[in-house]
Amino acid sequence: MRTSTPARVGQYAALLAYLVFLAFPFLWLISTAFKPPQELGSLHPTWIPENPTLDNFRQAFDEQPLLRAALNSLLAALGAAVIAVLIATPMAYVMARRRGRLARAATGWVVISQAFPFVLVIIPLFLVLKNLRLINSVPGLVMVYVVWSLPFALWMLAGYVRAVPAELEEAAAVDGAGRLRTLVSVTAPLLAPGIVATALFAFITAWNEFFFALVLLKTPEKQTLPVILTHFIGAEGVADLGPLAAAAFLATLPSLVVFALIQRRITGGMLAGAVKS
Repeated sequence: MRTSTPARVGQYAALLAYLVFLAFPFLWLISTAFKPPQELGSLHPTWIPENPTLDNFRQAFDEQPLLRAALNSLLAALGAAVIAVLIATPMAYVMARRRGRLARAATGWVVISQAFPFVLVIIPLFLVLKNLRLINSVPGLVMVYVVWSLPFALWMLAGYVRAVPAELEEAAAVDGAGRLRTLVSVTAPLLAPGIVATALFAFITAWNEFFFALVLLKTPEKQTLPVILTHFIGAEGVADLGPLAAAAFLATLPSLVVFALIQRRITGGMLAGAVKS
């Protein structure tokens, strides 16, 4: 059925409004990052800085250890993404291919676990990491991120496994390949777009995470970027707006760049996985 012209106009208008809604905070963040103090305190703010400056960026790096925090965030995010994918891929294969009560129970647990609030699990996680002597350490934070992102990673990858025709695996079994060989040589290459999408999800989740890092990391040299950003807010709740905006802008860039580089592969792989035969 062809969509009428008024309906199409309404759809495009709704899409445009949604894009504006999403883009407004980021654009205002960029504008604030390049404004001098005089413009930040103006009663008539403007979108485009009249006298753009890089002083906010210099001040942000002088006041806080942003490079060290960025390295901590990168190590935590990459570690969580790699480990979560390595664990989730074979587990998702079993969940998708095995039919039975155990598989259904595992799927149900994956869905239910996403409803748990952070506050409910932080105390048990803190006690476990304390016993392992991993409090205030990036490896301990990686463990927490893996545990937290693993259920959704399983759910995502299981959907990609179901999109791979079982006939391909049956053909590999006829040729003498075992389960492990079939998973590595036949299924895994077809799951590449799904693995990339899952790794991206785990990376961005860990890169932007704040609550666990705030509780588990105590010393500034171990803290991640989201936690360091809070240091630009004074004891009385007054924010150093210019340097804060500059640091927040720099902290947002990596996840945007990563997504922009691989989003075509993710989209193309999702479409291709549905039509393979």
